Amino acid sequence: MNAVTQSQHTVKLTAIPQALEDPTWVRRGLIFITVGFIFLFLCLPLSVVIIEAFSKGVSAYWDALAQPEAQAAIGLTLLTALATVPLNTVFGITAAWCITRFEFLGKSLLTTLIDLPFSVSPVISGLIFVLLFGAQGWFGSWFAEHDIKIIFAVPGIILATLFITFPFVARELIPLMQEMGSEEEEAALSLGASGWKTFFLITLPNIKWGLLYGVLLCNARAMGEFGAVSVVSGHIRGLTNTLPLHVEVSYNEYDFVGAFASASILAGLAIVTLILKSVLEWKQQRERGY
Repeated sequence: MNAVTQSQHTVKLTAIPQALEDPTWVRRGLIFITVGFIFLFLCLPLSVVIIEAFSKGVSAYWDALAQPEAQAAIGLTLLTALATVPLNTVFGITAAWCITRFEFLGKSLLTTLIDLPFSVSPVISGLIFVLLFGAQGWFGSWFAEHDIKIIFAVPGIILATLFITFPFVARELIPLMQEMGSEEEEAALSLGASGWKTFFLITLPNIKWGLLYGVLLCNARAMGEFGAVSVVSGHIRGLTNTLPLHVEVSYNEYDFVGAFASASILAGLAIVTLILKSVLEWKQQRERGY
């Protein structure tokens, strides 16, 4: 390569990054807009929640959370999450395995149905359960004859939350397992490993970060769900009010400290979820060598 050609080649290499680099004012403007948006719609509301929760002192904050109705709401929220997250985890793994490892009639329909809760309003999904299991619903009379309460009771809350949250684990695992392929699993099976042994030794280690990520999002949505739960709960104090519903009831009754104290728990859950989400993404990228 002569001197002229080498000089032209160097000019081209230095010109490519400059051509792809935005002007300084554009970069600074985009950064300013992004930071301002985050501050206005994320940091500022969270700050207001914390400030209002402690506006009358730490003792008033703890007194609000120590109220029997608040304790019942926290307990019901935890119970709902404990019931729905494991079920959705099993369903998500099963659905992802079925969709990524088998070909069958109706596969596209199954994939579409998994996304259904994302496209249906939570309020509509709650109304569906009322139409099915309410006093005037399709199966309501049968449940009433057997003294089984679904709507305006804990089972209805769990069912509504289960429906709203079931896509999260499956939707995290399906693309991950498609990218992973099935070569390692087929090799293990050809060497005599059982299906369960292949899953625990091959599949699970490869999907563990995506699985934890999906479980984390599922748990956060289960604890924070409002629309569907509001329809099926009946807002019975101390019995069917989850933490988000308790926040609404307290605020409507001008118990601002109680409302914001309960809301601070949900805000704390959101912050912890974001931190854990970032950690899991970092670990997944590090494991893949990005």
